[in-house]
Amino acid sequence: MLAFHSIPVTAFEQNATLIWCEKTREAAWVDPGGSPQRLLEAARERGLELRQILLTHGHLDHVGGAQALAELASVPIVGPGEADRFWLEQLPMQSRMFGAEEVQPFLPDRWLAEGDQVRVGDQVLDVYACPGHTPGHVIFHHAASRLALVGDVLFAGSIGRTDFPRGNHTDLLQSITGKLWPLGDDTRFVPGHGPMSTFGQERQSNPFVSDRVLGSGA
Repeated sequence: MLAFHSIPVTAFEQNATLIWCEKTREAAWVDPGGSPQRLLEAARERGLELRQILLTHGHLDHVGGAQALAELASVPIVGPGEADRFWLEQLPMQSRMFGAEEVQPFLPDRWLAEGDQVRVGDQVLDVYACPGHTPGHVIFHHAASRLALVGDVLFAGSIGRTDFPRGNHTDLLQSITGKLWPLGDDTRFVPGHGPMSTFGQERQSNPFVSDRVLGSGA
């Protein structure tokens, strides 16, 4: 099965999440926003072989440690969607905007799109395009574990911001209701920030996208 462990990094307490195949011990870091040496050591302490880095979108707090970690571990970077190319190319600007140590631009070894899959050992995760917070945002879903890693699309009690360049509130709502909800109410999700929740819980109580707020019982 797929196991996971999140470590908050950066001043934004962004959830960098280590996922691994319990059988093969092969692993991937999802959204290593900072502290690359610490993240590499966390994988090694568990006896895991880091094979790749997965990115949900191009914001600094999610990708700031990706290139350094990739170089430390000699592994490829996979994702996000290519529509987030401009965010990755503007990493120095993002660094200045948030008063962070400058991060150099990079591009992934592989862009991701709707319908793609990524393998972590024997485990397969499905990729869904979920624009809105950023245009190239993707999420990862492991059906067997009823687990999703959703970046900044959805949070426990909130949703992603859409006031950044090329954000779109309508697209975000469509991503949540059209891509996340069909994965099932019992699906747990790791958000980009804050505690885990389930899609069912958010459909009941999220003040932005609950069924009551959106007027949907589907």
